[in-house]
Amino acid sequence: MYLTRLSRLLAAALLATIGTSAHAAFGDLNMPVGVTPISREAYELHMLILIISVIIGIIVFAVMFISILKHRKSLGYEPAQFHHSTKAEIIWTVIPCIILVAMAVPATNALISMEDTSEADLTIKVTGYQWKWKYEYLEDGVAFYSNLAPSSRAAIYRDPRAVDHYLLDVDERVVLPAGKKVRVLLTSDDVIHAWWVPKLGMKKDAIPGFINELWIKIDEDKTGVYRGQCAELCGKDHGFMPIVVEARNEEGYKMWVAERKAAMAAKNSAALGAEKLVAPASEGQAAEATQTSELMQPSVIAAAQSEKSGGLGE
Repeated sequence: MYLTRLSRLLAAALLATIGTSAHAAFGDLNMPVGVTPISREAYELHMLILIISVIIGIIVFAVMFISILKHRKSLGYEPAQFHHSTKAEIIWTVIPCIILVAMAVPATNALISMEDTSEADLTIKVTGYQWKWKYEYLEDGVAFYSNLAPSSRAAIYRDPRAVDHYLLDVDERVVLPAGKKVRVLLTSDDVIHAWWVPKLGMKKDAIPGFINELWIKIDEDKTGVYRGQCAELCGKDHGFMPIVVEARNEEGYKMWVAERKAAMAAKNSAALGAEKLVAPASEGQAAEATQTSELMQPSVIAAAQSEKSGGLGE
């Protein structure tokens, strides 16, 4: 907590130094803050380390340039004649160690928090394929594939600017409840993929035969759509594996689950009806095939030939 406040104070001081307009331009290049606790923690850690590094760089270069200017040969200074200084070596060893330990504490806390998937409200299994994603909601019994949106695919050989969210839109979105902790299990069916949505603050590989996990908890007031994509080179259509996450409030999420279940039930019912229609025809074909097979038996053929020969003799 203290280091978080320190990083914010240092960031405010840096903002006051470089000015508002410069900070706005810097924000476009900087790491996004995100909409989850993990993304904010990663951002604050990033800013803390960045500011510490900037301060160290300023001090080191300031001392170096001042020494060069004030002790140059043209002013008559003679270089010191010594091979080492125990005092200097202790100083430049102890101080960096203290700085590294101070940076390691919040970094370790952040890493432990990132790996803590316990007490999840919902578990989703994500499987990577070439080149699509499969999502399975283990508690809710919902499963579907998510592919590149037809509009983006159609625009590949046309004008991409005519399509909104070109190569970042899908036919089936991942819907998550805002304010709930979601555990995501990642694996792959073929090659290594990586599931990455920048605003959610997490990215992990989906590896064949192995299960990785991460967790997401989108802020309750941050409902909306967040986009990402596969971040591991996985073949010729690697760039056509977008991810679209839609965060809804709890009521909206429950309505979506009910709609998905109804759609899945209707699809299964239609498939069952089609099987029943096909079954009688298949049974008739099987009976006809059986009858034909019986007629083609050698004994039946021989009897038929014998009757034919007898008839010709009469």
